[in-house]
Amino acid sequence: MSHEHVSYLELLARGAATEAYDRPVLLARANGAGPEALADLEEAKQLALRVRAELEGRRRREAELSALFATAHDLAGLRDLDAVLRAIVQRARSLLGTEVAYLSLNDPAAGDTYMRVTEGSVSARFQQVRLGMGEGLGGLVAQTARPYVTDDYFGDARFQHTRTIDTAVRDEGLVAILGVPLSLGSQVIGVLFAADRRARVFEREQVALLCSFAAHAAVAIDTANLLAETRSALAELERANDIIREHSGVIERASEVHDRLSELVLHGGGVHDVARAVSEVLGGTVEFTEAGAGTARRAGGHAVREGDDWVAAVSAGGEALGTLVLHGRPDLDPVDQRTLERAALVTSLLLLARRSAGEAEQRVRGELLDDLLDAPDRDRRLLRERAARLRTDSEAPHVVLAARVDRPAGDGDTDAGRRESADRQRLWSAASHLAATRRGLASARDGGTVLLLPLGPGETAAELARQTAKSLGGTLREEVTVGASAPVRAPLDHPDRVAVAYEEARRCLDALRLLHRSGQGAAAEDLGFLGLLLAERRDIGGFVDRTVGQVVAYDRRRGTELVRTLDAYFASGMSPARTKDELHVHVNTVAQRLERIGRLLGPDWQSPARALEIQLALRLHALSDAVGGK
Repeated sequence: MSHEHVSYLELLARGAATEAYDRPVLLARANGAGPEALADLEEAKQLALRVRAELEGRRRREAELSALFATAHDLAGLRDLDAVLRAIVQRARSLLGTEVAYLSLNDPAAGDTYMRVTEGSVSARFQQVRLGMGEGLGGLVAQTARPYVTDDYFGDARFQHTRTIDTAVRDEGLVAILGVPLSLGSQVIGVLFAADRRARVFEREQVALLCSFAAHAAVAIDTANLLAETRSALAELERANDIIREHSGVIERASEVHDRLSELVLHGGGVHDVARAVSEVLGGTVEFTEAGAGTARRAGGHAVREGDDWVAAVSAGGEALGTLVLHGRPDLDPVDQRTLERAALVTSLLLLARRSAGEAEQRVRGELLDDLLDAPDRDRRLLRERAARLRTDSEAPHVVLAARVDRPAGDGDTDAGRRESADRQRLWSAASHLAATRRGLASARDGGTVLLLPLGPGETAAELARQTAKSLGGTLREEVTVGASAPVRAPLDHPDRVAVAYEEARRCLDALRLLHRSGQGAAAEDLGFLGLLLAERRDIGGFVDRTVGQVVAYDRRRGTELVRTLDAYFASGMSPARTKDELHVHVNTVAQRLERIGRLLGPDWQSPARALEIQLALRLHALSDAVGGK
């Protein structure tokens, strides 16, 4: 064996770097070795490199197996899921030689994905990012249940890029990313990632290794879930044993519930107080469901079993008011059945009393508002006393709102009038409830409903109109159009202003319907120049400010001539060429000014409707300047 061959053995023995294996060939060539000797050395070098690669592969596989065995050992003694997942991510990062490794899990309740464990990450934004389902490389992995790798994340168009995830990845500085699915059966519950801040190629063996770690992570999560379910099952078993132990005292509980229900009625308790008291006595959960909400329940005088629940109808005079549903007690004895039926009877009495009180309060609120609209000369002291008894907010500015249900035009059938009457009744009921919750008033009027509601801090009449349309429309599940007046200050001190404001609100309501904006809410200020015609008070300054105020303010701050340019532009038939002749400036100057105007007024400022409003506002602005200068 030649000296050079011995050198290769020494290199293998000490695990030298690949570059060191070129040295014996170079020395032999320098010493004048012949072609045959050099070829022999080259063959020995290649053989030594293959042996080195085999040894390196064996060492790597030994390290991988050792890490996988250590992970399996962690799972066998699972106590802390976070600790196990952290160890898996750390080992994956170490064996793959990546700068970063991380694990994300799906959150079905929130409908997104979140970071569970990160290793090597330095960006707080990246560590806390939450992603929508199907976004980013992880979304592609979760969708296909297959590993995916990219050597250039931002240049890869195979998956959906979003601002949130791209910002987080850029903040972390990641370039190459490998993601493998965490699967439980056919369901992907998360993704395990390995990533570098530079371009790199992930080999097939590295992908397989990360898949192995992902399988261990999925087992860890499944094991933790099973442990949680076992603890939950044990807790349920303990509760069941408690119910069995309490069953011997069922007669005593029946007597107790009778006493408690009687006490609730005498002390003004409500429906949910009854349900809570019966829940405690029967050892289950009692819920009250109003008639028409949820699944229809069978009416009758007795408690009946439906699946694992017991149901008792709440009714009065043949009218179904709702049901009491008992959960958690599938095996109910006859005595407890009678208890549930007695609770349903008490609930019906409370509902009838509440309905009578509510209808009486709605009528009183409607009568007070009717008096403000029809008899403004009534004694103001008496009006304030009546409002105080209804707990209305009489000090805040109020807005009068006219509301109406908007349906498509009828086909002339005999039920159209009946439906319209039902719509008015439902609208009045919903508006009365809204008025009571907002400390205002409501009344049925002119085929719709009128409301007098206080403005909240910083709230405008237009905002209140939109909120009211949305609230009433959501309650009725119909389009409700709402027109609003300008704010009325101290309406109880100046009741004559309420009727005037109502007429303004009705004009606004009619305008919305003519403009095909049914189902919306608006005040005069929302309707541009049309609002000037509808509003009781002509707020010309407000209209000018809302329409061209930004352009006027810009000229005032910068000493520019945007208003003059805008006026000349419209006067020239919206022609930049004729405008520059009118202003004696270059056409580029006109273009630059018009571009600035577009940024101030919005991209649609030259549409016919906007252009008409802008021209009117310019005329009113010029008129106000002329009047103010005199």
